[in-house]
Formats: sequence, structure tokens, C-alpha cells
Amino acid sequence: MANGILGREDLTATENVVVYTVPADTFSVVTINITNRSTETRTIQLALSDTGIPASSDYIEFDVDLLGNGTLERSGVVLDAGKNIVVRSNSTDVSCVVYGLETSTI
Repeated sequence: MANGILGREDLTATENVVVYTVPADTFSVVTINITNRSTETRTIQLALSDTGIPASSDYIEFDVDLLGNGTLERSGVVLDAGKNIVVRSNSTDVSCVVYGLETSTI
């Protein structure tokens, strides 16, 4: 099982990006950091989804303004096998890092 950085992405403007998927027979406890590397405000969305295309009920952050050079952090997020962390930004210069622990369920 992996520990430490589990996924990281430099986001593409207006596209859903799967940053991390929990492996089969595993659960994960993670921290999600989304960082705006621009001086301009960006708008982000963050979802915990069964697929790479989140349903309306999957969002834990939706159209949140991330100020220039700002960071949004969500910690203690527990995910079961197969769940995806999906992030979207309205522009470039936004990155996401997911780090934490994976634990086997078998």
C-alpha cells in the first residue's frame, strides 16, 4: 500500500481531472491541497465520485473562489475502494496534490 503523495496534477482549464483513485481492496485517508499559482482569482470544484464525471451530489466544493496565490485544503477525507478525487478549475495555473495513507481491507 502506498503512503505519502498519492496523486498530483497541474489542472487544465475547464476539464474534470481525476487526481487520485483508491485502489481495489483498499481504503484511503487523505488530505487534498488545491493551490492557485496565479495572482488572479480562480474558481474550483472538488468532488468525490465513483467516476471521472461527478454527479451533482458528489461535490464537496463547488465554484469556490480561490484567491491569487491561495490554497484550499481538505484533510481527514476517508474514501473507499474505487472512489475518485476529481478537480476542475476555470483556468490554468492551479495544481492539486493528494497525500495520505492507503490501507488494505483484506
